[in-house]
Amino acid sequence: MSEVMEAAPGAADESEAGGHPIYAHAPRSGEFNKLRKRLIRNTREALDKFAMVRPGEKWLVALSGGKDSYGLLALLLDLKWRGMLPVELLACNLDQGQPNFPKHILPEFLAGLGIAHRIEYRDTYSIVTDKLPVGATYCSLCSRLRRGNLYRIAREEGCTALVLGHHRDDSLETFFMNMFHGGRLAAMPPRLLNDEGDIEVLRPLIYCAEDDLQRFSDAMAFPIIPCDLCGSQDGLERNAMKAMLNDIEKRMPGRKDVMIRALGNINASHMLDTRLFDFAGLFDKRTQS
Repeated sequence: MSEVMEAAPGAADESEAGGHPIYAHAPRSGEFNKLRKRLIRNTREALDKFAMVRPGEKWLVALSGGKDSYGLLALLLDLKWRGMLPVELLACNLDQGQPNFPKHILPEFLAGLGIAHRIEYRDTYSIVTDKLPVGATYCSLCSRLRRGNLYRIAREEGCTALVLGHHRDDSLETFFMNMFHGGRLAAMPPRLLNDEGDIEVLRPLIYCAEDDLQRFSDAMAFPIIPCDLCGSQDGLERNAMKAMLNDIEKRMPGRKDVMIRALGNINASHMLDTRLFDFAGLFDKRTQS
């Protein structure tokens, strides 16, 4: 079951606070303006550096009701209003049937601002609880089911990309989880192609700090939907990585920014992966010199 709502005529007109109507009641303080500009700058850097934008395409923007997805939508609408994002945006919430999910919040929020959106209901919660034992963490299976449905919706709506609200801290946590528990160096990519080869996954907030997104969400007074409606919390491994990174940042401010830049500054010859660098070929180079 789904509900699609197109943007209302005139919805992109400038609001009294400047910009898209989603900013109509945003603070006018210098502090908020600096925060907004920093997030816009970080988002534009990711869009440009990873060549995410192809004019005229249509993006499905996943909206969970959490601070990150609200921030993603607001920043993309801001860029679009400024003429810096020549793509069509369709916000989408997938209601997965969690107990006590407040179904009215997102449709009312989006419709009130004239934002084109689709609300889809699929009871994946019952599938998860049926497949997993009591007390297990639901997040991994729930996420896979959600992603599959979002790909389907993207195809139905003619979207070329699924846009997610993962940020700098998410990518760093994933990197350390993979290193500590998987024995490999891998993070959340800013851009990837799905297995079927027809939908791209984009993460424009990959350079944005979680703390900045939290302050932005608080200032914008988004109607937040809690992430623990199903009674399941994120895995202990990710929570441990988050605590470790926050401790490092507290002891050495600015380290998270250094680390995210390091993920884009890899020297393959100084690693240990023979698939990325021909160590055996060094002998041939030495004998030829």
